Amino acid sequence: MKTPTDFGPEDVQAYFAKYQGDKYVEGWAALWDKGDNLPWDRGFPNPALEDTLVQRAGTIGGPIAQDGQRRKALVPGCGRGVDVLLLASFGYDAYGLECSAMAVDACKKEEKENHSRYRVRDEKIGKGKVTFVQGDFFDGTWLKEIGVPRNGFDVIYDYTFFCALNPELRPKWALRHTELLAPSAAGNLICLESPRHKDPSAPGPPFASPSEAYMEHLCHPGEKISYNDKGLVDADPLREPSKAGLERVAHWQPQRTHTVGMGENGVIHDRVSIWRRRD
Repeated sequence: MKTPTDFGPEDVQAYFAKYQGDKYVEGWAALWDKGDNLPWDRGFPNPALEDTLVQRAGTIGGPIAQDGQRRKALVPGCGRGVDVLLLASFGYDAYGLECSAMAVDACKKEEKENHSRYRVRDEKIGKGKVTFVQGDFFDGTWLKEIGVPRNGFDVIYDYTFFCALNPELRPKWALRHTELLAPSAAGNLICLESPRHKDPSAPGPPFASPSEAYMEHLCHPGEKISYNDKGLVDADPLREPSKAGLERVAHWQPQRTHTVGMGENGVIHDRVSIWRRRD
């Protein structure tokens, strides 16, 4: 029997064939329970996130609010928690959400054993608090456990979560972000769009995640989005964004990313986008 580290893309896709729709939590949790050395783990934060926190601080707003309080960041589907620990090193109170107890244990192990990787970036700001919690992104139980932020999360980072979900869950994914994100310019959703270069008709996870898919779902959260027979978003250029939808305020090709987000010739396929509520 193959261990998780022996899994290739076809093995992961075959494994998830029986975990369709809302069973995704059960599927990921069961895979975690096979062991904590999992095929999607790169062992360190994506450098595109690090560069975003440094280079786009003016857009995001930084880790300290005007009232002097630490701003709160959420990473759903945080894996081993490396991105959570990076956000905390920049000064955010960072929360990592995962679907199994095994995953949360792996996050705490990473924090304990590799804390030197996540040096404090600014001694004047210091390090933020780190919280790892088990739960379902679409369920509110975990929010009660951590204490629901009064105005939502100031930063949400989505990298390997969108592509891990079956596309039929994307309307719920987008709607949930609008519910969790702080209002107006105070709340920023950072999406590292990947894999953009995968054939949209190919099975997942990971599922192909072109920029157009983020645009349609986040502009129309909770609404049905049509896909054509090639697996591409069938967008209506005349369709107005929903009043509850998010607005993309920045979109660019990062200078660095994980190798999985590059082509054979080293060209970076990944993109980074920043979104805010329209209210």
